[in-house]
Amino acid sequence: MEFRHLGRSGLMVSEISYGNWITHGSQVEEEAATACVRAALDSGITTFDTADVYAGTKAESVLGRALKGERREGLEIFTKVFWPTGPGRNDRGLSRKHIMESIDGSLRRLQTDHVDLYQAHRYDYSTPLEETMEAFADVVRAGKAHYIGVSEWKASQIREAHALARELRIPLVSNQPQYSMLWRVIETEVVPTSEELGLGQIVWSPMAQGVLSGKYLPGQPPPAGSRATDEKSGANFIAAWLNDEVLTRVQRLKPLAEQAGLTMPQLAVAWVLQNPNVASAIVGASRPEQVHDNVKAAGVKLDADLLKAIDEIVEPVTERDAAKTESPAQRP
Repeated sequence: MEFRHLGRSGLMVSEISYGNWITHGSQVEEEAATACVRAALDSGITTFDTADVYAGTKAESVLGRALKGERREGLEIFTKVFWPTGPGRNDRGLSRKHIMESIDGSLRRLQTDHVDLYQAHRYDYSTPLEETMEAFADVVRAGKAHYIGVSEWKASQIREAHALARELRIPLVSNQPQYSMLWRVIETEVVPTSEELGLGQIVWSPMAQGVLSGKYLPGQPPPAGSRATDEKSGANFIAAWLNDEVLTRVQRLKPLAEQAGLTMPQLAVAWVLQNPNVASAIVGASRPEQVHDNVKAAGVKLDADLLKAIDEIVEPVTERDAAKTESPAQRP
């Protein structure tokens, strides 16, 4: 495993991090989830990402139990706040009330007294940013989080939050966006702004919901048991990629992966790690062998000719519109 600084902070994270968005507490049984966490630890992964909303708070509990007994100082545990975690009008968003209540709930479920990174899971247009950042400052000063991050924020929102963080003297160090060969909306605005301000990217879905694994074939139904066939495991997220033009171009990447001595998933993960602003790529898994395969992307250097060849194949189906980085106009 290789390690990188998270932005310009002193915090080191594993290039590959383990996330449990659609697996723990929902798609796979706890025994299998724990086996995947053990595989991550055995592979050198030290960075684990979750959120209070995943599986209706169950994912945090599963991760907490799976990591119990591990040396806490040797781990980087990340979680998030924003999406609804209860039926009440204040059980969502980035108000002071919800942040202060949510951090305590997350720590209880994760069985730890602090998280290394506490992230705003989206931007909250219903709460003054000053209120949100002051609440995060209190979380940091109470020792419940070491660093603060955001997820899927626009460049202008990141810039405004960073200015407030400097005034409050708290470390805003990261953004967590979707990023892959097919989804490159952060490249024009978010990445340059983050580089300027000292934030790093912790990217999710480097395999474009599994499409870049190559297992979905043009003109054929999705494989049985795959994400595309399971409404509980993100079928709606992958649907946009399941058209013949995208799938045909993805199949053309296979010879490039073979030439590089990589599997298709390894190529996809290695590709996002070529961006120097990316600190870590989040991978999930339902089986331990998937973890062992994905971590082989750590430390891989893709040469310029290979990167150019990838661009030539996927460019017609690549999304680059910066406006696609968005948060709900109203609290969900």
